[in-house]
Amino acid sequence: MARGRLHPLWRGVYAVGRPEVTQHGCWMAAVLSCGPTALLSHRSAASLWGLAKARRGIDVIVPAGVYRRRPGIRVHRRQGLEAERGRQVAGIPVTGPVETLVDLAAVAPDWELERAINEADRLNLIDPEALRREAESLPRRPGIGRLRPLLGGQVLTNSGLERRFLAIVRRAGLPKPETQVQLNGYRVDFFWPRLGLIVETDGWAYHRTPGAQTTDRRRDQRHAVAGLTTLRFAEAQIRHEPDRVKRTLTAVAARLES
Repeated sequence: MARGRLHPLWRGVYAVGRPEVTQHGCWMAAVLSCGPTALLSHRSAASLWGLAKARRGIDVIVPAGVYRRRPGIRVHRRQGLEAERGRQVAGIPVTGPVETLVDLAAVAPDWELERAINEADRLNLIDPEALRREAESLPRRPGIGRLRPLLGGQVLTNSGLERRFLAIVRRAGLPKPETQVQLNGYRVDFFWPRLGLIVETDGWAYHRTPGAQTTDRRRDQRHAVAGLTTLRFAEAQIRHEPDRVKRTLTAVAARLES
């Protein structure tokens, strides 16, 4: 330290050579400073997994009997943490995707949590259905009470919605549409080029926030300007009202054919 080769970050943790460290270096140092059983958690873990943006301060979780107080670190405690399936990302000990989303549910607003769930699905970390099953098996703790109602009794993944909707398309006697194509700067779920018809299937968890709804309206308006027709069907309609969806599809397709 006297020669300037070690630079203290937190008690017992030093940067070697220069005091500046990356975000990953700060996360690693914070975990190391809280002891051998500590894990990066909450928003910091969500950021490391790629589910949320990093914020000021670092979240670290330790077993219930461990007490640490470090400037700039939010130290959380949990009973039974030793038995938890901790993981490593970029060499940093971190809570697993399920535990991270449950912890995030304890501190984040609905829009941030929904976005994180969507990102976990997109990154193939865990899909909403598997998350619901895993959350049901966890002991009661902060976050569980908010996460379970958000996921509902059962949530379809994008692929699950697609399979159910394509089954309705077949029963309606329509040709198979193109899927996940880029149109007017947006990716659309289903597209019939000859009809100029777009269908979007809206998963329950990801289209309820004002921001998501505004984005949906902009997409629809951009397609309308290009002379395309957009239909939207909610997950609940595809699951519970397939005949109504089929009738709507058939009627709109017949009008566009004429």
